Amino acid sequence: MRFSARAASILLWASLASCAYVEATTTQYVGVPRFSPIEPSAVQVLPAEPAQRHDRLGEVLLDISLDPAPTLAEIEQRLREEAGKMGANAVYVIRDAIRPGEARKLIGIAIRYRS
Repeated sequence: MRFSARAASILLWASLASCAYVEATTTQYVGVPRFSPIEPSAVQVLPAEPAQRHDRLGEVLLDISLDPAPTLAEIEQRLREEAGKMGANAVYVIRDAIRPGEARKLIGIAIRYRS
């Protein structure tokens, strides 16, 4: 069976267009200490800012596809990965908004608990 270059590019485009994505951009705050990275599995995803004493290390901005949408587990994993790179023990969401026809935008704050 022979495929033309055009047919191959159409198949590639169609397969990429149907993939869910979670793209991340991180911003470390100025003037806060830098820590060694932490394994993503050790980073907690919290529903709100914790009462326990902590320092804010930076922000994680996720750009998330709507159709198809990734699973909640995939979104939380990406939050853990990006917060872990900053040395955070936890991350909590401060904004989760959907722009119809565009994408879902989620902002999390990466924190490190004080000892």
